[in-house]
Amino acid sequence: MKKNLIKLLIAALVFAGCAVWMTIALLKSFRSYHADKTLAEVTLWARTVPKDSAYYEEWLSALPEQIKGGMALILELDEEWNFHPAAASNLLLKQYWETEQESELFQKALESIYYLVPYTAPETIRLGNEQALQAYFLPVLDESGFDIKGALLILIQTGQALEFERLLINLALVAWVVFVTCRGVALLARDPLTGYSVIGLFFIAGAFIAYPLFEAFRLSFTDAGRFSLAVWQRALSAEHLMALWGSIKLGIITASVSTVIGFIFAFFTERTGARGKKLIGTLATMPVISPPFSLTLSIILLFGNNGLITHQLLGLEHVSIYGLGGLVLVQTISMFPIAYMTLASVLRSLDSTIEDAALDLSASRLRTFCTITLPLAVPGLLSAWLLVFTTSLADFANPLLLAGSYRVLSVETYIEVTGRNNLGGGAALSLLLLMPTLTAFFAQRSWVNKKSVITITGKPSTQLAELATKPVRFVLAVFVWTCMVLIVALYSTIVAGCFVKNWGIDYTFTLSNIAEALSRGKQAITSTVILAAAATPLAGLLAMIAAVIIVRRTFIGKRVLEVLLMTPFAVPGTLFGIAYILAFNKPPLLIVGTAAIIVINFVIRELPVGLETGAASLRQIDPAIEEAAQDLGADSSIVFTSVVLPLIRPAFLTSMSYTFVRSMTAVSAVIFLISAHWYHLTIQIYNFSENLRFGLASVLSTVLIIIVLAAFGIMQRIVKDKGLTVKQLSR
Repeated sequence: MKKNLIKLLIAALVFAGCAVWMTIALLKSFRSYHADKTLAEVTLWARTVPKDSAYYEEWLSALPEQIKGGMALILELDEEWNFHPAAASNLLLKQYWETEQESELFQKALESIYYLVPYTAPETIRLGNEQALQAYFLPVLDESGFDIKGALLILIQTGQALEFERLLINLALVAWVVFVTCRGVALLARDPLTGYSVIGLFFIAGAFIAYPLFEAFRLSFTDAGRFSLAVWQRALSAEHLMALWGSIKLGIITASVSTVIGFIFAFFTERTGARGKKLIGTLATMPVISPPFSLTLSIILLFGNNGLITHQLLGLEHVSIYGLGGLVLVQTISMFPIAYMTLASVLRSLDSTIEDAALDLSASRLRTFCTITLPLAVPGLLSAWLLVFTTSLADFANPLLLAGSYRVLSVETYIEVTGRNNLGGGAALSLLLLMPTLTAFFAQRSWVNKKSVITITGKPSTQLAELATKPVRFVLAVFVWTCMVLIVALYSTIVAGCFVKNWGIDYTFTLSNIAEALSRGKQAITSTVILAAAATPLAGLLAMIAAVIIVRRTFIGKRVLEVLLMTPFAVPGTLFGIAYILAFNKPPLLIVGTAAIIVINFVIRELPVGLETGAASLRQIDPAIEEAAQDLGADSSIVFTSVVLPLIRPAFLTSMSYTFVRSMTAVSAVIFLISAHWYHLTIQIYNFSENLRFGLASVLSTVLIIIVLAAFGIMQRIVKDKGLTVKQLSR
């Protein structure tokens, strides 16, 4: 250990010396280039000084357009060869001349001017509250071009040059820190691969979660460019606190109902011998495939005040879908697939040996379910509840259309940012949503950490006990298929809209919507598929690596890393998009307008789902399996790829599937990040819906659904199941 520390110290000193030498050389080269370039620009500009003094003011007004941040003072020679100010682009320049004309700087500069030699001030100067300014003194020649008739003082801001120099120095420091960290891990860590993974996760969390949110947090304490608590005083008003309670209430109800429905679906498809499981699984995931406002519009068209079912078929009057009831309905339909996908992988991974033992000891199926199956599934239930709860808090698309008089904080945040253009106020309101989310997160973690739910301690069982009797299976089937009929009805509305001129007004059959929508949405379709396909494998692998690190490893800052990785779900998408614009619209990561910022946003936004799903699966696997592989000589990478990843294949596939779906249907954050080169399909659908072109929106929504379903099939083939999670029911 001592030798390795000495090696690390020597390597750090050598790298620091090389970095300092290279940085100094680059700074000298840049300063020389910048000085020569700027002097050439101002010299060329000085040659355009008007011959007639009557045009001085007009000439000076054009200076900032030619030389960014530039200001100038024209001096004329009198008969006694003394300089006097003739015109200035800034009053401060005249005052500066009057106070400093006898200074050593001006004496040297004017002496150089007499000999027709431009003079550059050796040090920067300041005028009032202006930034540091570089002064250039240049001769103004007469008509002959061989004698002077005055002088020109040009001041140019040095901010951009100084920013580049600071950036260069910071990059050198970052390079040194990265080198020392990586070298330290290689020399001192028992498992370097784990060390690199932890460092990489901290970097990702810091650069793409903490830093953007810090920029938004800083903005919430800023008013007119100065520190102020005025933004938070407005954010903590009674009306906003009522909206916060509205969000919490809606989130609790939605999460509870969605988790129950998700568990019923997961149990029915994974632990009963029911038929049509693939069809049920496909239909159950449909609500997360389409943009949320498409599903909301379908519900309004079917169950709204003038809905096809409530008004046209049933003739119900004074029935409103708007408010808390309608929000719970639409959010439950939209979000129960999150719980279903999470719980399905958990129930599928259960080793039923304990259940078989209980049944062999004459325990009833109900008692076995209540005392064994349900407790073992509790970590998955809590994870599913937490994910739906945070998703409900951050959702703004559904409340924006269905909330009515019911107030939620996500809509207040969206209106504050987009309607009132108050980024600081929107940041403050969205940060309030972190409190209930973090409270639920720590409560869930505290309970899970106190319980042991390990069921896989060796080779997984290939049998699953059939716990549902025929009456129970019948009741479950009726409930599940009723939900399926509702989902099919909602999506049939979208498909039917493709062939209707104007839903609700003109139901004439037409095919013109298809050609127009595909023509106008071609770029959006291509861009969306490319962006989602790029984000999907990155998010899947990153989520599984993060789950292994969080569940299986112990290191300093583990809880901090876990909280950071779970934070994106708590933040409204509108603020997350704004935060990315604030953070990445300047060096060192200037990526606004590129595909990279959208892909990164997709990966980070959906990381918590994969992390929670992977962690829930890993907690059911005995670490002894991995330890056995390590004892046989396998390193961390082999253990992860050949042991852990196959065992958590359902979670891995769920993570990738969910990321692809959410990337294809993203709205709130991506609406701020799209550009002319990289557009998004959901924004195109939203624009059509906003302009009441529901037929075009329906066509693109249908195309989106087809693409996602096709991608599901492809991912099922790519991530092949080697039989470790395939189980049969024993009756």
